[in-house]
Amino acid sequence: MRRVTGIGGVFFKAKDPKALNDWYRTHLGLDVQEWGGVAFRWAENNPSAKGTTIWSPFNEDTSYFAPSTASFMINYRVEDLDALLTTLRAEGCAVDAKVEESEYGKFGWVMDPDGNKIELWQPPEGS
Repeated sequence: MRRVTGIGGVFFKAKDPKALNDWYRTHLGLDVQEWGGVAFRWAENNPSAKGTTIWSPFNEDTSYFAPSTASFMINYRVEDLDALLTTLRAEGCAVDAKVEESEYGKFGWVMDPDGNKIELWQPPEGS
């Protein structure tokens, strides 16, 4: 089984996400969308590739990264979330019991040994 197939997103806490988005838009030319982030589409650089990597600041008081106290969270793309979570549990990893499914795909979480929360994302078919 292939475990991680790429980076699906980089999420980090910011004191003022809107101001930070404006700075990145102005000074680095990022196409920050109304929802507060950027979707880097792989096909822009490789027409045969499918997928995106998301860049998105969160409010500094977000609980989305909990129980981690880190100011960031990496989202990794995976091919088979259920199989990977089962394997990680069998290997003794701290896997969150919660799995979310939406039109954006399936999401699960695991804590690394340093206490960083990692998001695992199985994109919808064809993404």
